[in-house]
Parts: sequence; C-alpha cells; structure tokens
Amino acid sequence: MGQEGEGGASGRGRCVGWPALDERRGPLQASLGTLGQRLQPGMADSAQAQKLVYLVTGGCGFLGEHVVRMLLQREPRLGELRVFDRHLGPWLEELKTGPVRVTAIQGDVTEAHEVAAAVAGAHVVIHTAGLVDVFGRASPETIHEVNVQGTRNVIEACVQTGTRFLVYTSSMEVVGPNTKGHPFYRGNEDTLYEAVHRHPYPCSKALAERLVLEANGREVHGGLPLVTCALRPTGIYGEGHQIMRDFYRQGLRLGGWLFRAIPASVEHGRVYVGNVAWMHVLAARELERRAALMGGQVYFCYDGSPYKSYEDFNMEFLGPCGLQLVGARPLLPYWLLVFLAALNALLQWLLRPLVLYAPLLNPYTLAVANTTFTVSTDKAQRHFGYEPLFSWEDSRTRTILWVQAAGSSAQ
Repeated sequence: MGQEGEGGASGRGRCVGWPALDERRGPLQASLGTLGQRLQPGMADSAQAQKLVYLVTGGCGFLGEHVVRMLLQREPRLGELRVFDRHLGPWLEELKTGPVRVTAIQGDVTEAHEVAAAVAGAHVVIHTAGLVDVFGRASPETIHEVNVQGTRNVIEACVQTGTRFLVYTSSMEVVGPNTKGHPFYRGNEDTLYEAVHRHPYPCSKALAERLVLEANGREVHGGLPLVTCALRPTGIYGEGHQIMRDFYRQGLRLGGWLFRAIPASVEHGRVYVGNVAWMHVLAARELERRAALMGGQVYFCYDGSPYKSYEDFNMEFLGPCGLQLVGARPLLPYWLLVFLAALNALLQWLLRPLVLYAPLLNPYTLAVANTTFTVSTDKAQRHFGYEPLFSWEDSRTRTILWVQAAGSSAQ
C-alpha cells in the first residue's frame, strides 16, 4: 500500500502483491435506505446531554469481550452497549441484568446492511472486529473481505447515520516486522521503518487502518465531521488468549516440556489485554473533547510488561503452571527452521484442496518470532491521559490463573 520505500511507523508501508485501495464506497449507501434520515440532525453530537450509545464490533472476540466488560465497569456515561458479532457468547446474558442496557446483535461486518442497522443511532463505534490469521486457516480473499471491506462498511455506516466517533483496533503488524527482518527497537509512532508486507493479514490491517485514518474529517449525516483514531496493540496476552492456551496444551502433550527455537536476545513488546481494553475506552471517551488532537492519529498500545523473547515471555505464565523451557540457546539451527517453515508452506499449498493444514510454524510466524519488535512511547498518555490500569504483577497473576483454569478444563 502507499508509496514504495521507507515510511515511518505513523506513515505508509506497502503490501507486495496486493492491490491498492480503490475509492469505491461499496454497496452500503444503497443498502442504508432511509436509516440516515431516521436520525435527527445532531443526534450523535448530543453526547454531553444524555447517556451514550456505544457499539463494539467483534464484541465477543478475545479483545472485544474485554472492551465490553471494561465499558460496563469504567464508562459512567454509558446508556446502551451494543455488542455486534457473528457468534454471540452465552456470557452476554449475565450482563443484561445490570443498569446499562446491553443489546446483543448477531451480524457480519461484511454485510453492509447489518452493519448499518447496528450503527444507526450510536454515538461511538469501537471497531475491534477482524479476522486474525497468520497460520493460513483462511484464504487471502476472506481475510481481505473481513478486515478491509468490513472496515469500509463500518466507516460508511458512520457517515450515513451520523455517528461521529470511531476507534479502530489496528495492529503492530501494520508496521512490522517487515519481510526483510529489520528490527524495530524501542520505536514509537514516528520511528522511520520500512513497512513492507507480503502476508495477507498485515496487508489487510494496513489497508484497513489507512481507510480509518483517511476517513477522519469526512462529513457525516447532519453536517459534522467524523473523528477517527487507530490503536495498534503489540502482542496481546491475557485471559482468553487462544495461542497461549495452545502452547500450554502442547507442553502438556510433550510431558511438560517446551523447546527453545528463538534466541533469548530477540525481544518482543507484549501488552496485557485489560490495558488494551482500557486504552480503547479512554480513547473513545476523549475523542470528542480532543478531536483536533486525536483525530486521524495512531497510537501503540503499551504497558509495563517486560521486554523478552516470545518464548521467555510466555514462560512467565507457563512456568508457574508446570512447564519447562529446554535450552539456553535454540536447539535447532536457524537454517533448519527456515527449511521447515518453507516445507510447511509448501505442504499447506499442496494440501489446500484436500484438507486444512495450518501449522504454527510458517515463514511469516518464524520471521515475526525471530525479529525484535519493541515500542517505547507515551503518545497515548500525552494525547488522552492513558495510564495502564493493571500493573505487570496484576497482569501476570491474572493470566497465570486463567492458564491454570484452562489446563484443568482440558484435563
């Protein structure tokens, strides 16, 4: 996407082999019918005088559920919370007994009319819905349809219905690690970095983020401007993290052992899911009051989690649960890992017509795990007052307890 060459972490990268964004608005405008006309002018501008209506897309996903619960706990102006997802979790029922109206909406972000109906009348949209797939479980076309077209549908629904405030969940992978394995060491939103991608997932997130940022300032129904921002979590961990659970169960199958594959010197930035959710709530809260400052901006999500290699960081939780990491150094040479990753990619391509083969190791996941990517920034604190809600000790304890519970249920 964008121009070739270097781009800052706040700028444009490029997706090799992926089409550039077009300017089509998609089928949403036609599908909306009179939804926009049903809204009174200024409806989304009257947030100060009434309780607010929030919509969380992907509200039953890993991050989405935490955002939903955080809003109910920490947003005093919340009057109605709409939770939009393809698959609605049974836990939503317990939330419907509280003082805030919780509306569960089953729908798909790729269906423009379903998005439009969910957005109509909302003051704020937190768009967490997305297809996260770095293992090849979904086709590139499906990833693009969900992450890019789905985001376009959300933006157009906001424009047509008069919803003025949109917070988008982006990803660190919009920036990197890039295809060349260049490290990103203690970088921030303005650090120069050549963001070049080939994998469908980071390409789709980069294109979707660009849509959101370029939509900032567009006139919505009623004549006022749309205000948008994007949050880029580094690797999220915490309660509900499926990959952490998979590593734990893999270790149990191997008799309590995991084997080092990546040098301990390769550092990764990780962030607790509760703090990511808190940053979303704060950004959504302040987006109206600080529109001139926050509109069109990107923010890395960060907290006090230590910088460690991916494996060593995971052992902060898996170790207290009885697993051990074997090897002070990688047990296999890097060239062999490269060969195995390439072999997995070839097998995946050959087997795709017959069976789903989606191993954890592939060229992209190896490159990400083997490339330093850490952030050091206070932009969110300066722009909208973010401070981590959970300390590293709290985050670690909560995650350990969840992993232990997940292990008990597996056994």
